[in-house]
Amino acid sequence: MCLVLLAHRVDPRRPLLLLGNRDEFHARPSAAAAPWPEDPRVVGGRDLQAGGAWLGLRADGHFAVVTNRRQPQLQTTPRSRGALVRDYLLGDFDAADFAAQAAREHAVYGPFNLLLGDAEAAFGVDGVSGRAFVLEPGLHVMSNGPWHARWPKTERLREGAAVQLADGANDDALLDLLADTAQPADAALPDTGVGLERERLLAPIFIRGADYGTRACSLIRVNDDGIRVLRERRYVRDGVAQGEARWRRDPGAARWAPD
Repeated sequence: MCLVLLAHRVDPRRPLLLLGNRDEFHARPSAAAAPWPEDPRVVGGRDLQAGGAWLGLRADGHFAVVTNRRQPQLQTTPRSRGALVRDYLLGDFDAADFAAQAAREHAVYGPFNLLLGDAEAAFGVDGVSGRAFVLEPGLHVMSNGPWHARWPKTERLREGAAVQLADGANDDALLDLLADTAQPADAALPDTGVGLERERLLAPIFIRGADYGTRACSLIRVNDDGIRVLRERRYVRDGVAQGEARWRRDPGAARWAPD
């Protein structure tokens, strides 16, 4: 997951609203969003290579999403970043406690940004500096750089979401923001050490590539009436749409149901 927007208590009708694009190599095996066999309260996609997850939502409102931190060279670490999402959603953790633990143990994972929370609060973890912090109500955007780094795509998504939320946009309109392929000017691109050609590839909100690109556009929504929703639009090489998973859980329901 490489671009995430959290609208934390911005819309009273939707106190938790999260949008995210997962950018990954197309060859990495993954499972579409669905209830997890280990705990059917949890819904989300799975990484079939390392066994973790990039994004998920639990019926009680616990949620988590992780991004990597861009680095010129790949590093081998003891644990996959996806284990952070998996372990939080499958465990009986207080959100603040788990964020603090992830910060303390950040060095055993590849460099990451972690966003997690529950029905009441949201927390961020900087997996490079080892810092955990509370996220105040508002719009928060993270990508593959330092927390709150203002890259062209983070600001474009922030601005688009602010407009759509002010207009009361529905799920489809919000998800459409994640399909934006607008290419920023070279002068606006960050220099993260991967070279100009790759900076250009990675610059749009939606990355269309033959070997690497946006694999999923996701939305998590928790309403003030207790309805929980997770939607995931999936893509293959060159940004070709593969399908969509829609899951919903109403208050008092025993399980997630296709929506």
